[in-house]
Amino acid sequence: MKFLCLVYHEEATLAALSQTQLDGLVHACTKWVEDLERGGHHVFSAGLQSTRTAKTVRHRNGKLAVTDGPFAETKEFLGGFTVIEAKDLDEALALAAKFPSARLGSMEVRPVMEPAGELTDALDRKIAAAILRTAPQVEAAAAAKIVSMPPLGTLQSEPTIRRR
Repeated sequence: MKFLCLVYHEEATLAALSQTQLDGLVHACTKWVEDLERGGHHVFSAGLQSTRTAKTVRHRNGKLAVTDGPFAETKEFLGGFTVIEAKDLDEALALAAKFPSARLGSMEVRPVMEPAGELTDALDRKIAAAILRTAPQVEAAAAAKIVSMPPLGTLQSEPTIRRR
């Protein structure tokens, strides 16, 4: 299963670090990614630029609105992400717990919606069913890059459902 690990920071906390402290933190985070890679768990990682460079796009009542910054006003901001491969949520959490920057901020770990994944949430099942109905109409090149889309020729009639 793939899991998205969202890294959140408080800008004031990061800004208060000396350059040496920040260099050490970045080095430790890079080592974490290297460990994931060696263990066969790393899929993709990226840092994000400041929220001051962000724009939020919304369509409401037929009108487009583009505003500065992120949609939600919070102290913590999304600073980056890593996609990992793990056998289950417990393993994903164990891997995420080793992320050095979580000592200053936080990391949200969320399963990626995959065609063969187990879905425990009713809304996720509803969305997965819509994806399955839409899949035959999606251009093959685009479908191949959408992790939540089943490969052409392997369409299932229903998503895997596991109720808790």
